[in-house]
Amino acid sequence: MREYLLGNAAIARGILEAGASVVTSYPGTPASEIVETLAPFTKKYDLHVEWSVNEKVALEVAIGASWTGTRAAAVMKHVGLNVAADPFMTLAYTGVRGGLVVISSDDPFCHSSQNEQDSRRYAQFACIPCIDPADPQEARDMTIYAFELSEELELPVLLRPTTRVSHARADVEVGEIEENRVKPEFLRNPVRWVALPAHARPRHSVLLEKQDAIKAALEKSPWNRLVLRGELGVIASGISGLYAEEAIKQLDVDISILRIGTFPPPEGLCSEFIMHVSKVMVIEELEPVLEEYVERAAREHNPDLDILGKRTGHIPREGELDPYIVRNAIANMADLPLVESPSLREASEILPPRPPALCPGCGHRAAYYAMREAFGEDAIFPSDIGCYTLAVDMGTIDTCLCMGASITLASGIRFSGEERDICCSIGDSTFLHTGLPGLLNAAYNKARITIAILDNSTTAMTGHQPHPGTGVTASGDKTKAVSLASLAKALGADFVETADPYDLKATIETFKRARDYHGLAVVITKQVCVINERRAGIKRNPFMVNENCTGCRECVEFGCPAIEFEEDCARINSLCTGCGVCAQICPSEAIEVVKVK
Repeated sequence: MREYLLGNAAIARGILEAGASVVTSYPGTPASEIVETLAPFTKKYDLHVEWSVNEKVALEVAIGASWTGTRAAAVMKHVGLNVAADPFMTLAYTGVRGGLVVISSDDPFCHSSQNEQDSRRYAQFACIPCIDPADPQEARDMTIYAFELSEELELPVLLRPTTRVSHARADVEVGEIEENRVKPEFLRNPVRWVALPAHARPRHSVLLEKQDAIKAALEKSPWNRLVLRGELGVIASGISGLYAEEAIKQLDVDISILRIGTFPPPEGLCSEFIMHVSKVMVIEELEPVLEEYVERAAREHNPDLDILGKRTGHIPREGELDPYIVRNAIANMADLPLVESPSLREASEILPPRPPALCPGCGHRAAYYAMREAFGEDAIFPSDIGCYTLAVDMGTIDTCLCMGASITLASGIRFSGEERDICCSIGDSTFLHTGLPGLLNAAYNKARITIAILDNSTTAMTGHQPHPGTGVTASGDKTKAVSLASLAKALGADFVETADPYDLKATIETFKRARDYHGLAVVITKQVCVINERRAGIKRNPFMVNENCTGCRECVEFGCPAIEFEEDCARINSLCTGCGVCAQICPSEAIEVVKVK
């Protein structure tokens, strides 16, 4: 049976077909759709699916399930694997019982991430297998295979889709969904499950002894394919393998190709390939993981082999590859004419720039405006990861490092001796992800800073997933909604106030009180995400500009996409959501609500 599936939906299908019972995740693009695809099937297949509070928690919940003999998956994006690295590394020592697949979606070109990193390095670091799909079909097939391989080796397996695989759509051959799941039973085995130093040392030896078994298992996997032709060769992994095959076909040349889908790469196929060719191009996205392996293998099997790739400058080490980059790299190796890739230069000269912006009516924009009015332009504004970072042009975002870092960076800036006012911002979901320890640390060490928690009651940037503050689980069931204010107080903040950013004057006054407080202050700006409001059918009357407009541009500088300037006068377009903040900003009382007849 064939279905037209998104790459992430194909992975979700593979999880179902493999008979997994527990799937955990923290939302992050490009991985979010995996859990969103699975959530509707929780009751039908007795499947536990959760949005965990962060990736470390997600992996640990999945590990607990695996140790009962249950198949489990932990889903995250590449930077999330950094958060989960602590249990991930030790898990390689303890191993698993039920198959455990860690899905880490890489994001070449930083489409929605703060860095480009290669999850294959983590697999190398942990000495576990990594599977690298090239398209949605492989994503589904490799997911099922990863569970089987995990149980065969009693090790976790890393599945590494990239953005173009996760978000591609294709016809996918699917199978039956496994409904007879294993009955869980935790078997006590302290020598294995309790990672004391006395237990960890021999388990490290066990892990190293398994390396030959890993190589043997991957050697015979169907994800590595060899085609021998001429003395010129290409070795490519993941989606780069598809680009390379297409390029060789277009160029119509006898170039040998070895497509790699597993790490470590297959030793036998690689040695056969290396001995056959005189020059090889290694094509892969991001880090030269495969290239380094080919260099080591060549020293043993073909020392004179000419190896081209990232180290020689033929393949870029950053950003995404595409069919044109790969075609020209192979053509260059074969001394064939290059082609010019399509350019958007002409279009960019005609079209106006459209930088990312907060939505019309977003409460975060009003919160930042109030913050700037209260603290002034000389204050320091550390920020965090979330859609509120799109307000960087408002002058209230001075730093953005990683999830939860705004509070700790603010503390460090204060402890350095900086005397200026400091107000950091963090979203509600990000606060629950990794902001809690930062707030606790700030309270314990007496950091004199203001923390603004921008609460829009969702995880907006990654697709509006729920979190523990929303009162809804991943599967839509009602649950306890934690109070951010109560959490802040429990963690040691004595000044905690909540404000509605749509009430601009009151919010400014709240921030001023926080600014003047001699200690740790927390301001929670609470206004539901405007997109979720629309989905819920909530509508406000839009606003309009009347004849009192003097063209001062105060409202335009607020930055709302619903406000335009035309012929020396402001104008509000159809994007208006009726928040009314612009009317509070206007010094001429030139903005008023549209009266419905």
